[in-house]
Amino acid sequence: MESKTFKNKVAIVTGGGTGLGREMSLKLAKEGAIVVIASRNMENLQGTAKLIGDEGGTVLAVPTDVRDHAQVEALVKTTIDKFGRIDILINNAAGNFLVPSEKLTPNGWNAVVRIVLDGTWFCSSLAGKQMIEQGEGCILNIIATYAWTGSPGVVHSASAKAGVLAMTRTLAAEWGQYGIRVNALAPGAMVTEGASKNLKFDSEQAQKVIAKNVPLKRLASVDEIAELALFLCSPKAAYITGDVMTADGGAWLKGNSFLDMLNG
Repeated sequence: MESKTFKNKVAIVTGGGTGLGREMSLKLAKEGAIVVIASRNMENLQGTAKLIGDEGGTVLAVPTDVRDHAQVEALVKTTIDKFGRIDILINNAAGNFLVPSEKLTPNGWNAVVRIVLDGTWFCSSLAGKQMIEQGEGCILNIIATYAWTGSPGVVHSASAKAGVLAMTRTLAAEWGQYGIRVNALAPGAMVTEGASKNLKFDSEQAQKVIAKNVPLKRLASVDEIAELALFLCSPKAAYITGDVMTADGGAWLKGNSFLDMLNG
């Protein structure tokens, strides 16, 4: 990316305290953006905020549960009150865990769907109103290829992310007239705190099991996925909207299934 691509742009990143969210936030700040990071875990947010601050970036950490409309409303209001606008929204907050579909409880279903689908809508609808008023903005939704391929063990997440994909295309068609671009990014398996904890990516053997089904024979790096996210939010992608960029090493072409992990 060119130096200071996002100078003085205001970006909200949900799930910004760890993993991909942290990396995207760091890169946005390095490129000049004012970054507002949101997560339920203030300790994680403070860690990311310190990293950004130590590099001279501008950051605001706002503890937020995206499942709660009132908290998202407060996040958006705080951002506007402090910085005057919202240029970029990255809906990265997510929840997931492996479970056979027949064993998924209503609470388990709701825990994931409310974060992924409801949370994305709450953030998009509220930030979108500000973007409409501004006459411009960019929304990027982090999804997964199983939103269209399906995969054993993640019916809750796959269903929610399929909804987010439909939301992405719908809002792109509807809000393009206001200068708002809406896209999705579907990364492949990455080793992050969340994946290690919830999807059993925490061992070398598990990573080998996943990588063997990837045509490029490796997992994605958080760095390379974050770079793609920044591209989609940048002026270089000014004519891209309603699209989903897939970066999974070709895994979806081979089914992108968690079946081996589920049975392991």
